[in-house]
Amino acid sequence: MGVSIKSIGVYVPSHVVTNEDLEKSIDTSDEWITTRTGIKKRHIAKDESIYDMAVKAGNMALKKAGLEEVDLIIVATLSPEMLFPAVACVVQQHIKSRFAFDISAACSGFLYGLDIAKSYIESSNVNSILLIGVEKLSSIVDWTDRSTCVLFGDGAGAAVITKGEGDILSSVMFSDGKYKDLLYAEKCSFLKMNGKEVFKYAVRNMEAACKMAIEKANVSIDEISLVIPHQANIRIINSLAQKLGIPNSKVYINIQEYANTSAASIPIAMYEAFEKGILKRKDKILLTAMGGGLTWGASVLEF
Repeated sequence: MGVSIKSIGVYVPSHVVTNEDLEKSIDTSDEWITTRTGIKKRHIAKDESIYDMAVKAGNMALKKAGLEEVDLIIVATLSPEMLFPAVACVVQQHIKSRFAFDISAACSGFLYGLDIAKSYIESSNVNSILLIGVEKLSSIVDWTDRSTCVLFGDGAGAAVITKGEGDILSSVMFSDGKYKDLLYAEKCSFLKMNGKEVFKYAVRNMEAACKMAIEKANVSIDEISLVIPHQANIRIINSLAQKLGIPNSKVYINIQEYANTSAASIPIAMYEAFEKGILKRKDKILLTAMGGGLTWGASVLEF
């Protein structure tokens, strides 16, 4: 029996901002955004806090797992509304657990969390973990800066992780702090990004991490049923698939609907793929992401 994702839950705000909406406030166009990013719209939290989104996604995952509480809550986020306490501790007011903490690994946060969850379940008396990726990126985006504001959205995805029939077959995680100035947000300031440089390192680093994860899992590329990448940019995703030799039909993409939701991106995509029947139990899947830090990694799962 391995360490398995038992269930997934999501929450995205109902308020939608389309590319056409952004045309009215900044110098941009639907064609410009779509061609360069693949994004058509993004969900923006107007009345919801980051805690609301995390709790709603977490409760959905718990309900689908048939659980009312867990041993541990881990929240991956780069957009907390307070320096402390941790978002996970606020979530703990609504979802019972023995202990809770946050991790900050930007867009790679959910992958880092999976790796941590596997270690906890394999090496301690933790039997159930609620891993939540949640972001309110609209709160740290400069809505007058067309180079960044078009890229990001809000949302939450959660997974209940326990011992089960599936397994996390491999995880490889990396970071390199000397590139911290490529993508960052200072305290009480807006997100800043060097898009061209981030693109370059994203494709290169994710490709290498994916190949390492596949080798570590002792599977072939042909055994991978589905690739679920972080949804940052359609050109990054397409370039990565080409370098890995994976057909586009095996890559799940929903960036057009949600834009970049950072740590929430992969669990939201996993939820959709499973609900649509594209992702099935016992499938071997490849997850990969890169974000500010720079942080990056990849995991192979038997779902």
